[in-house]
Amino acid sequence: MDIRWQDREEIAIRLLEAHPDVDPLTVRFTDLHTWITALPEFRDDPKKSNEKILESIQMAWHEEFQDAKS
Repeated sequence: MDIRWQDREEIAIRLLEAHPDVDPLTVRFTDLHTWITALPEFRDDPKKSNEKILESIQMAWHEEFQDAKS
């Protein structure tokens, strides 16, 4: 399955799988961008992201992270 920037929930799940012990709220946007574009299924233009998109993905990842910890 190809992943694009708008697939925030899927990206969040993949990030949780790749970095299960990382609190998403501690990740800088520059690192978040790098981690997302490094996902094997990611197939979008890396230049199409912005702070709003990254924040949205970070919040979705945070929700997944909280659910996994409870």
